[in-house]
Amino acid sequence: MTMEDRPPLPRNVWILGFVSMLMDLSSEIYHALLPAFVTIVLGLPATALGAIDGVAEATANFAKLGSGRLSDRSRRRKPWVIAGYGLAALSKPLFALATSGATVMLARFADRIGKGIRGSPRDAMIADETPAEIRGRAFGLRQAMDTVGALLAPIAAIALMAWFASDIRLVFWIAIIPAAASFLLAWLALREPEQSFAPLKRSPLFTGFRELHRETKRLLAVGFLFGLARFSEAFLILKGIEAGLSEAWSPLTLALFNLAYVVLAYPAGILSDRMSPRAILMAGMAVLVAGDLILAYGSGLAWVFAGVGLWGAHMALTQGIFSRMIADSAPPELRATSFGAFWFVTGIAGLLASLGAGLLWDREGSAATFATSAGVAAMALAMLSLLPEEPSSASR
Repeated sequence: MTMEDRPPLPRNVWILGFVSMLMDLSSEIYHALLPAFVTIVLGLPATALGAIDGVAEATANFAKLGSGRLSDRSRRRKPWVIAGYGLAALSKPLFALATSGATVMLARFADRIGKGIRGSPRDAMIADETPAEIRGRAFGLRQAMDTVGALLAPIAAIALMAWFASDIRLVFWIAIIPAAASFLLAWLALREPEQSFAPLKRSPLFTGFRELHRETKRLLAVGFLFGLARFSEAFLILKGIEAGLSEAWSPLTLALFNLAYVVLAYPAGILSDRMSPRAILMAGMAVLVAGDLILAYGSGLAWVFAGVGLWGAHMALTQGIFSRMIADSAPPELRATSFGAFWFVTGIAGLLASLGAGLLWDREGSAATFATSAGVAAMALAMLSLLPEEPSSASR
């Protein structure tokens, strides 16, 4: 099929892209400044930062498990998407008001619960409306637009910190604005997609996970192992601070991370419509190994920036591709359930990875943290290469 023959991307895909961009612009301002806020303003150790980020991210993925299943049972997507973006917007003022690690944890907890509620129904909405031949392009576009917000956020954080004399709390108040705009756009512009499958039987909530396709379960196993190598990007910011960046300039590492991410995410999605998504996923895992080794054993800011760039590149080559492969492997009536299960297992892995990274960082230093990540990512790559490749549900 030529590019001229390919159908256009659905309206909801574009709207979800802009909604994600605005919310990520808000959320990543907090994320960019949180390492400095936690370790410098509040005076907490790196272990606390790892616990806050790990528990928060795991919470999001636990929520995706339930919301995905409930979305499939109700045959509704939009209410869950709206609820998720609304809760995330409501959580933002808590960051500005925080005076302890517990308050920061509560704020991140509420923000990530919102992310979890919307995540699986949103991804299922994209898969529901997008033909299989352009599915990689659709997920790549949403991921790229999401990352545009994440790229602009640390730049905005640096500018606002300079403008307001490093008043982190005031910057946190200003960052509420794009979050509110994101919620309003989703509420007013998204349309509930038409569902072509019958509603699921009213069985106990979690029994449907036994019905997941075998290929989906294999992706869950690979995703879990790979997730153990994928601790929070907050540690990239700490690595930049360790290499000599000031508190005000520390978000620069996140900007470089997201620049590499946004440049490659959409092309990676398009490429996955033309060749094996699995090959692209394997390439992304190899890129993470390379980035980790540079961050572990390189010295100086130039090497830190190179390693951070490779971390961003690996995200572009894995995140949207995982989503596309889950969508391809799942039958329509279990799409959100399959996404929920995937984000659940990777959430557990992310929690363990961030907690482990914080402990390793405090006890053995940053080199041991990144070297361990490289080893785990290499094991995930080996596991994926040994699994049999099956035809997707989209082609059956």
